[in-house]
Order: sequence, then structure tokens, then C-alpha cells
Amino acid sequence: MGQNPLTAMDFPDVDMIRVGDTYYMISTTMYFMPGGVILRSYDLIHWEYCTRIYDILEDTPAQRLEGSNAYGAGMWAATLRWHKGTFYVIFVANDTKKTYLYRAENIEGPWRRSYIEGFYHDCSLLFDDDDRAYLVYGQRHIHLLELNDELTGPREGGLRRIIADSGESRYLGYEGSHLYKIGGKYYLFAIHSRKDRWRRVESCLVSDSLEGEFRGGVVMDDDMGRTDAGVAQGGIIDTPDGRWYAILFQDVGAVGRIPMLMPMTWENDMPVLGLDGKIPTEICNLTTRPGHVYKPLWASDDFAADTLSEVWEWNHIPDLSLVTLGGGQLRIRTGKTTPVLTQVKNMLTQRTLYPGCSGEITLDGSGLHSGDRAGLCALQYCWAWIGLEKRADGYRIAMHSRRPGDGEEGVERISLPWQKSSVQLKAEMDFSCDLVRFFYRTAEGWQQLGEAHEMFFKLEHFTGNRFGLFVQSTQQAGGEAVYGSFVMQPLED
Repeated sequence: MGQNPLTAMDFPDVDMIRVGDTYYMISTTMYFMPGGVILRSYDLIHWEYCTRIYDILEDTPAQRLEGSNAYGAGMWAATLRWHKGTFYVIFVANDTKKTYLYRAENIEGPWRRSYIEGFYHDCSLLFDDDDRAYLVYGQRHIHLLELNDELTGPREGGLRRIIADSGESRYLGYEGSHLYKIGGKYYLFAIHSRKDRWRRVESCLVSDSLEGEFRGGVVMDDDMGRTDAGVAQGGIIDTPDGRWYAILFQDVGAVGRIPMLMPMTWENDMPVLGLDGKIPTEICNLTTRPGHVYKPLWASDDFAADTLSEVWEWNHIPDLSLVTLGGGQLRIRTGKTTPVLTQVKNMLTQRTLYPGCSGEITLDGSGLHSGDRAGLCALQYCWAWIGLEKRADGYRIAMHSRRPGDGEEGVERISLPWQKSSVQLKAEMDFSCDLVRFFYRTAEGWQQLGEAHEMFFKLEHFTGNRFGLFVQSTQQAGGEAVYGSFVMQPLED
């Protein structure tokens, strides 16, 4: 037994497969590294980290945060398949304008990278019964493309056609395609908006052949009580005993996009999603491995190990020569100067938890140089942070933020003298109202610094708000911050 939202965290654009008794689900990671996260489950309800398919996507200036960035870009909407003993992942990156193909015989790797000629937005891979491979992809017009045997590009003289057109609309047309062959028929799932207003819905179109007409309609139109935040885009999957489920995601405000699990049945060879057209809050499924203990998708960390826990991801490509880990400390040194928080290298991030969570960190700023800042942030386009600033006259504890309309450097909201080089910091994120509050610890307990900051899900970043640990040099490179234990926990009701 479990509950929706499924992961309670930002795992959008999901695609799933089952291999034997094990379910795997891939999700978009965009500009975070390592990327291409794959989760594992034995009941479709509880999930744990399985692997990432790459440490670095492309070593470009944008992905290194050198003069530009890859926010809102990077790895988008992958398709995950298993065929004759090999796992396949295909996706595009909007900044590099490439279509990537990763292959592995073991889900945990190693993964081999290659490229497919062309650019295939929101693609889905299908291996037909004769082993021929096809992609569906596109926006509004959904294209079907036959690949060559090497999966390096289109097959010469192969099938290539438009199989669906959502028509003119002021809102979103078909995209987020998923293609399956079930019982001899071909099923195309795609998202789009309702024509009368912005509300994401899921449609399914079916055909007896890849050359034939795809016909169908809306199979899920439910916002689960979040006004017009429709649940859509994702995949379908069967269980070993023959039952079916769908996992689609929902925009849940500043925390990000969260997958939802729903039962699926069949009527007249068409899928029926949910219960009476609605997505249930409580969900159940039989486990294939009773007694399995899942590792959580979020965690506190004492930084005792010399490798990072799988809950962490770097914001863009890190420079690990500037990072030292282990012995209860995370030490980050700066290698460049920037006045812009979102251009800071080596920011370590963790997803946040719906409906609310807090993160606490101990910071030693004795290695900061004048003009340096270090602390704990809520990372998104409209970011905010609390931390230590080293100035010519000593340390200050400060809160900076970027609100809608502010420039990229943001604004200092409050700054207080601080007599020590170390401090304990806390951020409380309440996603019931999309507010984050920052605190610092004194002998009297936690003290709030500044006003609550309103968090957003802005398309400039296209990811949910995350905790971020950072050190920023604004005058000269070489300063460092040392972080002690990070403590994360759900907010109490």
C-alpha cells in the first residue's frame, strides 16, 4: 500500500520498463550531474536509486558554467527499453542539439554512449517483433521514424511518416510520446492541453499497423484537486501476473514535477486509466520481493565517506580538483569569481520533499577570502540563500534572494554582524504555500533571518527547488568553505 504523489520529489518525464521481477524508471536530470537517473522498484510504489547513466553528458563551456550555462537544457525526456539482453536509453539535449543513445548489458553499467543522426524531441523507442527499431517524436506533429540496424540514424528507404497531429491550438499540442506494441496493436500515448484552457491531459491513439491510421482520444483528464494542473506524460507497465499500471507526472508547484501511479485496465482494446477517470490517492500492488528494504530517495549526510551519497547531484559539471570529501567534512574551494549565484561552480544539490522539508548544515567559513560567500540555498531561477559573507571588517550572516523582476545577481535582503567564522544554518521549505524560511542558530536557538521567500517553478530552469551547498568568490578565487553534517527531514504538520 502506498500513496500519491509517488516519490514526493521532482522526478519528471518518466519512462518505465519491467525486466523479470524488477521495475526500472528513468527521469529527466537536465543540467545536474551525474545524470540520467534510473530508479528501481519491486512494487511500483516504493522506489530507490539504481544508477545514473553518465557522469558528464558533454564537456562544453555551458555545461561547465564557463561564460554560459545549460539551465533548462541538458538531458530531456528519455526513453528506456530492454531488448534481447541490452538496455537502451535515448534522449536529446537542447543545448548540444544532439540525440544520445546509451547502451548497457547491466542496468548498473557500464553504459556506452553513441549518437543518432538527427534531433528527436520527446522520443520513444520501439523494437517490433522482427527486431526493427522505430522512434516516435515531435511536438504537435508526432513523427514515426524507422532506424537502421546500427541505430545510428534513419533507415535508408525505411518508414517515415506523421502518425498524429493535434491540430491548431493556443495551448500545448501533442508531445511526450510513448509507443508500445501490445496484443498485436500499436499504442501511442501523448500529452497535450485541452483546447478550451491550459490543462495537461493524456491521450492514447491506437493502430493495427505502423502504416495505418492512429485513432483514439483522451484517456486521463484529472488535476487531483490542484486547479488545472493536469496529470499527464509518462508510461505504462505490466506486472508479472498480468495487471497494468500507468505512471504520469503532475506539476506540483515549486517542488517540481512528481509522478503519480494509477491502475490501468482494458476495454475493447483501449486503455482505461485510473478509477472512474480519477487518480486514486491510495494505491496498492503486489510486491515481487517481499521484505525488501528500500533506501530512501533523500537522506541526511555526515560526509564521513570519501564518495558522495547517491542522493546528491552537482549543479552542472563539477571541478572535483576543488572538492575534498571524507572524515565528516565536505570542503569546496573556488576556482573562479562570479557575482551570480547560478554561475557558481561545484554547488552540491539534493531534491526536496513534498509537502515540506528542512535542511540543516554546519558551515566553517574560516577559509573564506574577502568578498566570499558560502551557505545554503534554495536553487531555482528565483533563488534565495542564507550564509556567511567575509568582508574587510569581518564576517556577516546574510540572506540574498532573486525575486521576479530582479537582476541575475539578486538583492541582499538582510545582513547582520557575526562574530565567529562558523555557523549552523537551516532552510525550511513549505510547499503547501511555496515559501522558504531561513534560520541561523544562536545560544538561544534558531533565529529566522529575513522574510519568507516565495519559491517558483520557473521554466528558465525547468526543475524543482533544491537544497544547494555553495561557496562563491566575488573578488578573488581560492577561498574555501567546509561543511559538516547535513540534516534533512520532513516538516512537521
